[in-house]
Amino acid sequence: MIPPLQSLVKYDSPVLVSTNKDKKGAKGKGKLPPVETKPNLTPTEDILNSILPPREWTEEGQLWVQYVASTPATRLDVINLQESLDLQLQQRQARETGICPVREELYAQCFDELIRQVTINCAERGLLLLRVRDEMRMTIAAYQTLYESSVAFGMRKALQTEQGKSDMEQHIQQLEAESRDLERQVGEWRVKCESVEKREAERRKNEEENHKKEVAFLTNKAKQLQHQLEQFLAPKK
Repeated sequence: MIPPLQSLVKYDSPVLVSTNKDKKGAKGKGKLPPVETKPNLTPTEDILNSILPPREWTEEGQLWVQYVASTPATRLDVINLQESLDLQLQQRQARETGICPVREELYAQCFDELIRQVTINCAERGLLLLRVRDEMRMTIAAYQTLYESSVAFGMRKALQTEQGKSDMEQHIQQLEAESRDLERQVGEWRVKCESVEKREAERRKNEEENHKKEVAFLTNKAKQLQHQLEQFLAPKK
């Protein structure tokens, strides 16, 4: 029997719990057959099963259960664990850096296997490592939630920026159109102003010429009147 999923954690051989025939017979009686548990559990095995629950799967209508192994680990087991970790990291093409679910899963299995090995030798140390593992997973979950929130926030800000950029471009185009219209109006008013200035200059020139002529006429007339007055007041001989 091959388990459905490979794991770095060492398990015992799978145990057949029930079949479809057992379920049908129990269903006819109104009861399901109880799940078979591993008999004569030692305190260490009980702790191991609480730390690393047994795996269950169904194949061809048969329910199989696989308990975690309770055999002590040797130095060779640790070396094999390291080699298996490196091999699976390579086979499953896990990334060496950055966020990688495959690498995270394999290292979690490796840590669970180390907890299993430590728990067999010292249950208290294994329970303490269990607390460390749970705290680590909780911290990673918090960081993942924070990362997802930051990504969503970044996406919203990016969309807002794009929308703001589009609005700003439209506003710029509107201002440029208004500027061109104002420049056209300035040009028109400049032409009108030059035309008015030219016309006023000609009018002023004509008025000055007329004023000079009138002054000259009045000056000449005043001289004539003065001459006549002098002749009128002059004593007769």
